Amino acid sequence: MPDPMRVAGVQLVASHDVEDNLEQVVDGVRQAAGAGARLVVFPEATMAPFSRRLDTAAQPLDGPFADGVRRAAHEHGVVAVVGIFTPADDVEVDGQVRHRVHNTLLLTGDGVEETNYRKIHLFDAFDSRESDTVAAGDAVVTAQVDGWTVGLATCFDVRFADHFTELGRRGSELVVLPASWGDGPGKADQWDLLTQARAHDAQAWLLGVGQAWTPQSGDGPFGIGRSVLADPTGAVRSRLDAAPGMLVADLDPAPVAATRRRVPIL
Repeated sequence: MPDPMRVAGVQLVASHDVEDNLEQVVDGVRQAAGAGARLVVFPEATMAPFSRRLDTAAQPLDGPFADGVRRAAHEHGVVAVVGIFTPADDVEVDGQVRHRVHNTLLLTGDGVEETNYRKIHLFDAFDSRESDTVAAGDAVVTAQVDGWTVGLATCFDVRFADHFTELGRRGSELVVLPASWGDGPGKADQWDLLTQARAHDAQAWLLGVGQAWTPQSGDGPFGIGRSVLADPTGAVRSRLDAAPGMLVADLDPAPVAATRRRVPIL
């Protein structure tokens, strides 16, 4: 069983300026490290919001944005998970070429093997079509952080219970869920319900980190805040409000094993 781990979720608002967003990440890593966190999680679309062209923001995994995240994480001795956009293959639709990207989570930092996860379940709902500009991933991903198995998921993935059950079956003691959750009638209630349910499905700690709310959150950049930490039974242990901020918590792996022993659903 791994040792307890302190985690942080940095709730922010991404601007249209990629360099400005990198500065927000660097500052968030510094603050989280100062609070003693080992794992620091940022929202989906931290590199750039969905309200701008994603193909002109996207960079490869060896590009300046990812390199800046790596430098900050190594400098401060933490592991960072950040939502970025990476180039994908073009696709022709109705005779027009669309330049698509991957909606990617980058996990990188001190003392870990770097990995990335490409969002599988794209947000083709509520009159939006993420698949017009984003190519779906096809692999469920976990990573090792100080003996913890950490499962990766992104935003709309939260509506697909099987994804989280599979992360639990692969041994995840913690699932991180960066999000850029659009505002609207009932959307906050859905976020609350689904994050608790998915923690229960994985029987793991779940740290959902969203972009903060703005008056434009129904149209983009998307965010309602409400970053949340739920325990392996689905109970909420901590939650932020709508404003930018940071959630810091100490996680013990013992409740994961105890929950799986008492309720063997995996």
